[in-house]
Amino acid sequence: MAPIVLEGVTKVYPDGTTAVREVDLTVKSGEFMVLVGPSGCGKSTLLRMIAGLEATTNGRILIGERDVTNAAPSDRDVAMVFQNYALYPHMTVRDNLGFSLKVARTPRAELKQRVEAVAAMLGLSDYLDRRPGQLSGGQRQRVAMGRAIIREPTAYLMDEPLSNLDAKLRVSMRAELTNTHRRLGVTTVYVTHDQVEAMTLGQRVAVLEDGLVQQVAHPQELYRHPANVFVATFIGSPAMNVAQADVRENELTFGEVSLRLSDVQRAAIGDRSTVIVGLRPEAFRMAVADHSIKVEVAAVESLGTESHVFFGVDTPPVGVPTHRLGDDAPAIVEHGSVFIARLDPDDPVEIGSTITLGIDSHKLYLFDSETGLTLLS
Repeated sequence: MAPIVLEGVTKVYPDGTTAVREVDLTVKSGEFMVLVGPSGCGKSTLLRMIAGLEATTNGRILIGERDVTNAAPSDRDVAMVFQNYALYPHMTVRDNLGFSLKVARTPRAELKQRVEAVAAMLGLSDYLDRRPGQLSGGQRQRVAMGRAIIREPTAYLMDEPLSNLDAKLRVSMRAELTNTHRRLGVTTVYVTHDQVEAMTLGQRVAVLEDGLVQQVAHPQELYRHPANVFVATFIGSPAMNVAQADVRENELTFGEVSLRLSDVQRAAIGDRSTVIVGLRPEAFRMAVADHSIKVEVAAVESLGTESHVFFGVDTPPVGVPTHRLGDDAPAIVEHGSVFIARLDPDDPVEIGSTITLGIDSHKLYLFDSETGLTLLS
């Protein structure tokens, strides 16, 4: 096991496109770190730079005590698991698992023992003499994981390894990945665009957007205390509702909503006349409360355990920078004026009906209108 340290890592392509911007990140020894973000945010590029498959433009990459910034992939002692399995179709599972050991001229008896041990760990013992084409997607992904595990590397790098699997299989494979990491304890960097994977797998999660790390924290910390509007709206499903709000003394107003501010909330706002307000879908409930709003139901998604109720709020879309880049133009993220409430599935809600929703003002999030950064610690 060894930590992975990125110091000011930057990637600029020949056409001038900046994929990764001065990333500083430390993955602790034995940690399962997830890189998450939308397509094109730079997470896979960052992983490929750690693996040595992409050259860095600036910065340093250290694995353990070694500076591997300019080292060849084969000299970094890392194993990579790809989205498309990358198995040899003409080889059996046994030969796929043992290929790297065979290339390293591992003694035959040791090779056989390690192949059988990894196969038993991943539930592949009955499939050792089959070829990849005779396996299901989940079995093939376990073989791909086994090829990485058998090498006993310093670190594992995984690039969206579950994205080709169906929803049910992804759930079981997430559990398998967690158990495997618990047994092996090897430093792991895992890339995904799926925030559910990020929240369930990561001991810590790094959220990326536009090549920058927006926040690094434990999954629950990201959910409860997002650093900015981008993290707040990216982490959580359904996404956080956000709106531009006016501040008038001790009240916050947006659309038809008026909320009284607590002393802590008012102090956080300071002398600002406008802020971005955020409310997660669970902040609403079917009840008349101190803070209530009458809304017309635009759509309902019934999910069995809960219902997602969509309604309009008379406020313009929010556009805020996702980061500060000095003189560089910031990326802008826009959110519309359709809100979502997460309600009990037994609540009587029909499309086109008017309902009264209570709002829990203690679950209010506040962000600076110009920077998008959180105002509440």
